[in-house]
Amino acid sequence: MNFTLPVIAFLLTLILVPVLIPTLKKLKFGQSIREEGPKSHMKKTGTPTMGGLTFLLSTIVVTIIALFYVEQVGPLILLLFVTLGFGLIGFIDDYIIVVKKNNQGLTSKQKFLAQIAIAVIFYIVSVILPNYEFETAINIPFTDWSLPLSVFYIIFIVFWQVGFSNAVNLTDGLDGLSTGLSIIAFGFYAALSFILDKPEIGLFCLVMLASLFGFLIYNKYPAKVFMGDTGSLALGGIFATISIMLNQEITLLLIGLVFVIETLSVMLQVTSFKLTGKRIFKMSPLHHHFELVGWSEWKIVLVFWATGIVTGAIGLWIGVM
Repeated sequence: MNFTLPVIAFLLTLILVPVLIPTLKKLKFGQSIREEGPKSHMKKTGTPTMGGLTFLLSTIVVTIIALFYVEQVGPLILLLFVTLGFGLIGFIDDYIIVVKKNNQGLTSKQKFLAQIAIAVIFYIVSVILPNYEFETAINIPFTDWSLPLSVFYIIFIVFWQVGFSNAVNLTDGLDGLSTGLSIIAFGFYAALSFILDKPEIGLFCLVMLASLFGFLIYNKYPAKVFMGDTGSLALGGIFATISIMLNQEITLLLIGLVFVIETLSVMLQVTSFKLTGKRIFKMSPLHHHFELVGWSEWKIVLVFWATGIVTGAIGLWIGVM
């Protein structure tokens, strides 16, 4: 395995971030902090956002280079499309929030329709790509059985990509949290890809992992830059796509379990308040709850990262069984 491309991706991000930060500051592309959020976060106001542009750009450039060296270009073309598509949605959302000073960004309907369009195009391209086999059944772990969905698999793709893009977005509320969890997840999916003889997907995972490592240096506590929706929506869409392309959809529930739990905490909080008028957590997503019970930001991040490593290892084990 040639590690040159991941190293290039790491170095490229390492160079891009310090170039982008002063540019974002000059353009006043700073983070707006919600008033209803934890008071400790008010000091983060003005921290440059949209930093996801750096690791996405690095990944895209290096992946395009990789197209000239891999045997199967189909998987990389699909992953490039999803990266660009979800990254663009996030960029437009960030642009509206930061530049247009509209805290709502894209409406839920606009964002959902755009995500559906990407999922539909992804499905169509997957089916027509030459020399690329696309499974439309969901494998059930520990059995020889799979759930055939045929053309209805496109509905699952929409649900999976939209769900996980928003899950990573919800988790991106503490310095380095989503970045570190994503590095962990890409590490496990890289291993799973090579074990399942999908080297092109494995290479993409390593490139993405390396790019994120370069970004983490500036995104860890205290963060000098945030990834914004530009980064988080793209990451979630990519995770869903990788699990689909490996035909290992169920593994994402474990490799990405922290993202799932964060999302469920919001759903439970909203449902409980609407039905009973009472909140289950002090605040949601879950990482804010732990902040309000007295945990430091760094402690929460480390505990969540550790959880991601444990559940990711279980997900990898299930994937190779």
